[in-house]
Amino acid sequence: MKNKIDIPTIPLAERIRPKTLEEFQGQKHLLGEGKSFRGMIENDVLSSVILWGPPGTGKTTLARIISEKTKSEFFQVNAVSSGVRELRNIIEQAKENLNYNKRTILFIDEIHRYNKAQQDALLSSVERGEIILFGATTENPSFEIIPALRSRVRIFILETLSKMDLQNILNYALVGDEFNKLLDIKVVDSEFLFYVSGGDARILLNVLEAAIYQELGKSEIIITNEVIENIVQKKNVIYDKAGEEHYNVISAFIKSLRGSDPDAAVYWLARMLEGGEDPLFIARRMVVFASEDIGNATPNALVLAEATFSAVDKIGMPESRIILSQCATYLASAPKSNSSYLAIDSALKDVRDLPAFPVPLYLRNAPTKFMKEIGYSHNYKYPHDFENHFVEEKYLPENIQNKQYYYPTENGNEKTIKDRLKLLWKNIKKY
Repeated sequence: MKNKIDIPTIPLAERIRPKTLEEFQGQKHLLGEGKSFRGMIENDVLSSVILWGPPGTGKTTLARIISEKTKSEFFQVNAVSSGVRELRNIIEQAKENLNYNKRTILFIDEIHRYNKAQQDALLSSVERGEIILFGATTENPSFEIIPALRSRVRIFILETLSKMDLQNILNYALVGDEFNKLLDIKVVDSEFLFYVSGGDARILLNVLEAAIYQELGKSEIIITNEVIENIVQKKNVIYDKAGEEHYNVISAFIKSLRGSDPDAAVYWLARMLEGGEDPLFIARRMVVFASEDIGNATPNALVLAEATFSAVDKIGMPESRIILSQCATYLASAPKSNSSYLAIDSALKDVRDLPAFPVPLYLRNAPTKFMKEIGYSHNYKYPHDFENHFVEEKYLPENIQNKQYYYPTENGNEKTIKDRLKLLWKNIKKY
């Protein structure tokens, strides 16, 4: 270190926060020349918006830049710590501002954490233009924002920052910050720094700052991978098991199993486990998959999936990761058939749409003498009394005798089932 200097009290991420669109990194699909969002800002024709994207992609920064550029009064609240009373106070101030032709931007961070009543409190003010709402959320607005509020705002999606965006942010942090440029700082492997940050610019800058402080006092500050590992301990995994990413990743996992790709299945399985997903939730989904997507093509799949659920319940993590991986790779590699799934859905549709046809008398039990006298069980043919344990009989109601629900495929064990059905049909034709 060249000279003794004071440690800044303001965090690095705040010190280098962009103040103009030109300084802002990323989101070219929104802020590039000719894009509607940029035009809305430059032409000063703001409307209420929801900014939806991963953490650390610039939602708060964008709101502040817009506030400065449009000269509107800016209020920032966090949905976790604010309530309806605070909202009403801000709305009253916004109404007062209108008397002086001044607009008010209300930026609500984590707006998805507001309950229905809190979101309802915003509706009339947004509709009348008393406030320009800027909501930031990491969760899908379709799930977390009430329809009435969604209909009054425009939704813009922010994308994960690219490596080039992160590199630009890192470069500026090293040479553009007044404190850092006094030091001789070298980052050995920026790719590793990007990796552990999970694409989150805020985490990137926080880790960098902590690494710099850890190495202070040395003539040359070298940020090695070992220094970074010592600070972060664990990579930032973007996975919210109560939010949209939960549904996105489990969907990718199931589709990889269905598509017979064991490598993809194991990757998505690892994403869920590393993100803290409940192993029993994963095992439960595989039990359903084994029947829905594999069925009689590989009957043992359901047996293994059920055994997996039981084993995971008894063993727990981290050992259960091996059991889940065994099951996932087996299910992905197994022959597939959804014939059983289609069969029951087709039958259920007929049960719902058609009349409840009576059970043929010969298929009914006759536990009493009276029931026998009126024809219950009369002329029932017991298959085991016949050759090959088979006898021609009609088991569907008379009105739907020719209906077929189950269509075995040519995959795995279902081919054998199909051959047996063909044999039965030959026997039927003998009668």
